[in-house]
Amino acid sequence: MKFLTPSFIVLGLFVIGGMVFKSYAPRNCGEIMPDDSVFVLTGDVRRIPFAMRMVEQFPATDVYIIGAGAETAASNVARPVTVESESKSTYQNAIAIRKIVETTGLERIVIITTEDHMNRAEYLVRHELPNTEIITCPATLYGMPAARRVERWTTEYIKYLVTMIGIKEG
Repeated sequence: MKFLTPSFIVLGLFVIGGMVFKSYAPRNCGEIMPDDSVFVLTGDVRRIPFAMRMVEQFPATDVYIIGAGAETAASNVARPVTVESESKSTYQNAIAIRKIVETTGLERIVIITTEDHMNRAEYLVRHELPNTEIITCPATLYGMPAARRVERWTTEYIKYLVTMIGIKEG
């Protein structure tokens, strides 16, 4: 029983928690409706091209690109999009989305971000918009080396834990 030291137990709980965190991440894109508004969070090069593929069958769908670098990213998009580039963190993205939703009166939105980032992004947006239906649409990390995927999932898990204890920025 010598191996059951407090640090070993904490490490074990951390690893198990990370596995649960990953298992609760949405795997598939929810149904996007023709009149939905789609919010794409910047930060990973996969997100915007993925979003454009997901909405190409809905030419009237409003697409918002939210976050740092949004203007540059939007310049490569072939359809009209609304850009919000003031927000610099996931929490600020959630606040920006809330402002847009409140201004436009949206009742249902779609959030697109990468699968490793979705749990935290969804949590923060739901916290800001508790009465809005939120559909998740995760871009996968396929094609990324396994070690890099593990690093990203671990980083997002730690950020999620920090968010859960009330630290939303940082």
